[in-house]
Amino acid sequence: MNYEKEYAKKLTTPEEAVKIVKSGDWVDYGWCANHPRVLDKALAERMIKEPSLTDLKFRGGVALWMPEVAKIPNAKEQMCWNSWHASGYERKLTDNGIGYYAPLRFSELPRNYRDNIKHVDVTFIQVAPMDKHGYFNFGLSASDIAAVIEVSEKVVVEVNPLMPVVLGGTEVSVHIDDVDLIVENEGIPMADLPSGAPSEIDEAVAKLIVPEIPNGACLQLGIGGMPNAVGAMIAKSDLKDLSVHTEMYVDGFVDIANAGKLTCAQKNIDKGRQVFTFAAGTKKLYDYVDNNPAIMAAPVDYVNDARVIAQIDNFMSINNCIEVDLTGQVASESVGHRHISGAGGQLDFMLGAYLSKGGKSFLCCSSAFKGHDGEIKSRIVPTLTPGDAITATRTNLNYFVTEYGIVNLKGMTTWQRAEKLISVAHPDVREKLIKDAESIGIWRNSNKR
Repeated sequence: MNYEKEYAKKLTTPEEAVKIVKSGDWVDYGWCANHPRVLDKALAERMIKEPSLTDLKFRGGVALWMPEVAKIPNAKEQMCWNSWHASGYERKLTDNGIGYYAPLRFSELPRNYRDNIKHVDVTFIQVAPMDKHGYFNFGLSASDIAAVIEVSEKVVVEVNPLMPVVLGGTEVSVHIDDVDLIVENEGIPMADLPSGAPSEIDEAVAKLIVPEIPNGACLQLGIGGMPNAVGAMIAKSDLKDLSVHTEMYVDGFVDIANAGKLTCAQKNIDKGRQVFTFAAGTKKLYDYVDNNPAIMAAPVDYVNDARVIAQIDNFMSINNCIEVDLTGQVASESVGHRHISGAGGQLDFMLGAYLSKGGKSFLCCSSAFKGHDGEIKSRIVPTLTPGDAITATRTNLNYFVTEYGIVNLKGMTTWQRAEKLISVAHPDVREKLIKDAESIGIWRNSNKR
């Protein structure tokens, strides 16, 4: 079949393509780097010209830039943004009253589209250029995009020649037969998500975690300074024959690979492949993953499935959290009622790592922070802040790490947990935490002080 002729027939301008959107529609932007650019701009311009175009409900996740549709003067009257996992941009939308979070484990997203949502009016996504077989690669985000397309009434792809082609297994591309319209952008660079320099606390936490990692381990690093500090330290360590199976692929993995430490030779599954469901970082990362046979993109219901993770020996899961109470309940999504991120894959990777032979999961955070009043505020608290979303239950917490130490809480009683958590709290708050633990009945006189 001559796919070029089919391409020419479906090719149109962004301005024409966005005319298919109607008031009341659910418009899906895909995930992270796949959010559209020129389609988003054209739709925003149409919304300004046509204030009667209202009640548009957008879906996306981990936005790497502020959507143009959210920047129009009457955004609050014409649209809302619904996020599967909030970035800093989406956090601003929530703060401004036009953004909302959909609580869900990331691994459940493809099934949620197929079994629960079942219908999307319009999908706009960025893709790599069509190959000779008529396929558009999803590039940096396999995620849930194949499932979104399956249930979409209209699918419009925005072809970006700078989108890396990321090899994989299933559900990493869409065929032109399943596309309604095609638009092209001029080659807008992939958005940067730099790691930033690790803080002293990040480095202190990394120094405690890295010795726990054996040769041949498989790594999952979460989003944030601490996991990235661990990656940087691994790259400089004596560790060897490491593997990757991670939700988000970040620059730190490229550094580990360039240091010759990522062979993936000891993986029980997907041997020789670094597996992820989406990637975001700098040009260094985008150049590295492009058409690289060592890389494998896969849908999130495979990558984040605890049953898949459990098959990989010596699985090391390293993630951030915001607050933990003295029994080990973990809040990683919100500060009180203020939404910060999302459930993501934290719980799945904690469960999978613990089921892995030799596996460990680490949750880390700074022991404390300075409040606006200049006072030390502990991240280890007697009870979680009202409104905190519990991401990981106390039954699932394995290793917990601050700059003051690392403790294993698995199977510990409430008084043992209190003792261990207080031992890694900021020294200035430990006595108060002991009194708090006594007041809620989880401190024994035999505990160390």
